[in-house]
Amino acid sequence: MSDALSALRKEVADVARQARELDPDAERLEEWSRAVAAHVLESVSVRGGEAAYTAEMGSEDTSLRETGVDIAAALAALGSVERTGINQTSGRHFAFIPGGGLFPAALGDLLADVANPYAGIRFAAPAAAALEHSLVRWMADLVGYPETAGGDLTSGASVATLEAIVTAREARPIAVADVDRTVVYLTEQTHHCVEKGLRIAGLGDCIVRRVQLDEKLRMEPAALDAAVRSDRESGLNPWLVVATAGTINVGSVDPLPMIADVADAYGLWLHVDAAYGGFFLLTAYGRDKLVGIDRSQTTVLDPHKGLFLPFGSGALIVRDVGQLAEAHRYSATYLNDARAGVDAWSASDLSIELSRPFRGLRLWLPLKLFGIAAFRAALEEKLLLARYFHAQLCALPGWEVGPDPDLSVVTYRYLPTNGDANGFNRRLLDAVLASGRAAISGTEVNGNYTLRLAVMHYRTHLNHVEELIELLVTQAERLEAA
Repeated sequence: MSDALSALRKEVADVARQARELDPDAERLEEWSRAVAAHVLESVSVRGGEAAYTAEMGSEDTSLRETGVDIAAALAALGSVERTGINQTSGRHFAFIPGGGLFPAALGDLLADVANPYAGIRFAAPAAAALEHSLVRWMADLVGYPETAGGDLTSGASVATLEAIVTAREARPIAVADVDRTVVYLTEQTHHCVEKGLRIAGLGDCIVRRVQLDEKLRMEPAALDAAVRSDRESGLNPWLVVATAGTINVGSVDPLPMIADVADAYGLWLHVDAAYGGFFLLTAYGRDKLVGIDRSQTTVLDPHKGLFLPFGSGALIVRDVGQLAEAHRYSATYLNDARAGVDAWSASDLSIELSRPFRGLRLWLPLKLFGIAAFRAALEEKLLLARYFHAQLCALPGWEVGPDPDLSVVTYRYLPTNGDANGFNRRLLDAVLASGRAAISGTEVNGNYTLRLAVMHYRTHLNHVEELIELLVTQAERLEAA
């Protein structure tokens, strides 16, 4: 062996000693596993009962250094990370749309991360890819799409919406010269990720029409029809209409059948944002409320909302999977062997992602362990709790309550006898958060600052809703007296 090769072998041996620290022995792995398991079990048992909101951060040291620390020190440094802000594990979390974080989903992530199968290409992990495909098929059946349907498991609704827009852009081609005469139809209640997606997809210069809303803040189909007809007569290109099955602000469900009628009449691409409301299709009430969703071309669902999973769980479901594949296809010579003989789409063919985690297990394991009936019951409970909150607040003096909830979001505010109601309700929200007993959020409806209740946590039950009502009444009385 030459001197050069001998020197190189010595260099390899020198760095390998430290590099092998990344592959600990069984004793170290057991030590870490026991410590993390104890930490996790303690968190699961106590976190749900802790403050729903905490503003103060601790002084733990989260900085990184050249040398590592023991597992106890690392876990101790997570104190503020786990306990500052909204307590996502609390049944008293009513702000925004809660992400529940079911424990079996975390176990699914652990299993997926340890085995680390690459489900992005079927050749690399055919069984993992098949499992994810079965989850997409289950959601497509839930929406009511035909056998031609397919989709992508994403990190959330924003990525899923971007993929839906790109699919529509390619399926109903828009020339660059025609972008500024192409029309998209939304409402003031449409989630902002749609316009963000349009901009990222190179369609930021599209004309955006904000269709009139009815008294429950739902899209008016007659107003949509009139707007599309007028745009056509003006030589514009009506292209995309976005309906919402559960708006984040107020929880309203657009009249999907009548919007679908307009879309069909004018050849529009119909996209339904069901990120929040889609999984209510598991209930009889939800199937009735969301009738017509099956007539869309694309639908977005968020399992980290309606199925109570940890954040990072979204899905795009497309009526025609071929259109999704055509919009996201790619090729690379180093993947030729991986694609040889495979007659089914891989996840990377249907997504903007190539590298991706095995997301399916965090969804599959909770559904497998609990069964679908448990999720159906939990969703029915949330619908009923929202109606209960609405009815209770309607019966109390001083409260202005929004319309009967379409799903599980309720808007409300207190009307003080004197002073500015908007400022009063901002102070009321701050007082509720400062108490730590509940987390709520606010929005703006018809120019008024309005509080909102989102019942969407698997740990939220009747006692939590009643505790919130008592807290709201007490704090409103205190603020008004002051």
